[in-house]
Amino acid sequence: MNSFIGTYECKADTKGRLMIPSALKKQMSSSLNDGFVLKRAVFQKCLELYPMAEWNNLMAKVNKLNRFKKKNNDFIRRFTAGVKIVEVDGTGRLLIPKDLLGFSGISKQVVLASAVNILEIWDKDNYEQAIDDAASDFADLAEEVMGQDDDDNGIS
Repeated sequence: MNSFIGTYECKADTKGRLMIPSALKKQMSSSLNDGFVLKRAVFQKCLELYPMAEWNNLMAKVNKLNRFKKKNNDFIRRFTAGVKIVEVDGTGRLLIPKDLLGFSGISKQVVLASAVNILEIWDKDNYEQAIDDAASDFADLAEEVMGQDDDDNGIS
């Protein structure tokens, strides 16, 4: 599993191409030959960039869903809506298709934010708003999600 680190700002040109910052491109190097999958995020107005290996792992899980259950079929349809295979070109640019630009509201200022094994691609204003919105209850969220009981050796 590839883990990405960092938050990076860059600019999209009028065609929706963005130059991947060199520090991030180095982290992506093991995935550059295989390509990536770009999709709409489920919970936010941003895009998610999956290295192909991560996408294939996720699709293996999705493929186990029983397609004869309507909710599973509906989920698969919505989850994969607008999915595109994309590549970073030889000059280090990523082209975001027009429909995904529209969904995400990306115009010129872009934030690439690591989300463990994928990258989120945000319009900068939307990213700042999402961070601000989550700031007030982040301590409670962190405790709920990560505040497991102390393990046996007393280290939390």
